[in-house]
Amino acid sequence: MTQPVSSAQQGGPDSGAAPAPVPGPRTKDAPARRRGPRVDVRNLSLIGVLAVLIAVGGITEPDAFLDTGNLQLILTQASVIGVVTVGMTFVITGGGIDLSVGAMVALASVWATTVATQEYGFAGVLFTAIVVGLAAGLVNGLLVAYGRMVPFIATLAMLASARGLALLITDGRTQIVTVTSVLDLGLPDSYVLGIPPLVMMFAAVTVIGWLVLNRTTFGRRTVAVGGNAEAARLAGIDVRRQRLFLYLLSGLCCGIAAFMLIILSGSGQNTNGNLYELDAIAAAIIGGTLLSGGRGTIVGSVLGVLVFTTITNIFALNNLQSDVQQIAKGAIIVAAVLVQRRTSAHGET
Repeated sequence: MTQPVSSAQQGGPDSGAAPAPVPGPRTKDAPARRRGPRVDVRNLSLIGVLAVLIAVGGITEPDAFLDTGNLQLILTQASVIGVVTVGMTFVITGGGIDLSVGAMVALASVWATTVATQEYGFAGVLFTAIVVGLAAGLVNGLLVAYGRMVPFIATLAMLASARGLALLITDGRTQIVTVTSVLDLGLPDSYVLGIPPLVMMFAAVTVIGWLVLNRTTFGRRTVAVGGNAEAARLAGIDVRRQRLFLYLLSGLCCGIAAFMLIILSGSGQNTNGNLYELDAIAAAIIGGTLLSGGRGTIVGSVLGVLVFTTITNIFALNNLQSDVQQIAKGAIIVAAVLVQRRTSAHGET
């Protein structure tokens, strides 16, 4: 009786040689082997889409699109929404949703650009933007995790409240930034090897986000909570605390994005971050993050942001109307969701 058990153990994935095939372990391991390449294929397909868009831009407006300044502009514009998308990817992977990211960016940007705040210089602006983002994320997290509110309703309430508070602070006016050390980061003189500082900030957030999601216990707990919250609870994970941290992380990303937007625009406005929530959700979805939770990819989300930003730039250079641009984005989102459902169906069979 002990002989078959020993040979089965020797036929596991860590064994060098096994005299006879063992059906059980192989059928278990087969989906895991297929799952890795599928993610790579998805990212490669997004890279292919991005390459096609670059080719289209190069053909339709070769002088303008392929200009170094325009490419820097695309990356810079992608950086702000990209940081927001990193936070959104964590929230969606954990089984939630955050409709308030755009409003949180607006609130953080106007609070950080008041006259009283700017008196404290660069540190005051940066600190205020991050703290306001964290505070708004904390409220979202408390409502969802401990108030047991549906994430859609809780973050929708934050969207309305944050927009209203931003309008109250600015009284409908644009707040001009006068701190030169902040404005200097948006000038070409601050570029390092032709790379804008905002792009480097985006790259840093992306790398840290990838490491946290894929190489830490926090990332594994996020996937577990999003996949099956009850199973995660039975496994010893504090589901409520994990969800609170996810919305705090989203608020932190919004605070960083608000500071980046201040650098980019040189002002704070209550209209900042308009429709960021839709762009961030769309970029995460087409990147391969499951809207139902349990799976997320930072690399895919970043590629999704670059695809949408490049589409916007091509439409602007070709003087095409914004409504056509929105239709194109909508079609891409629908196609991505259909591909996700088909991929999930194949994974279940």
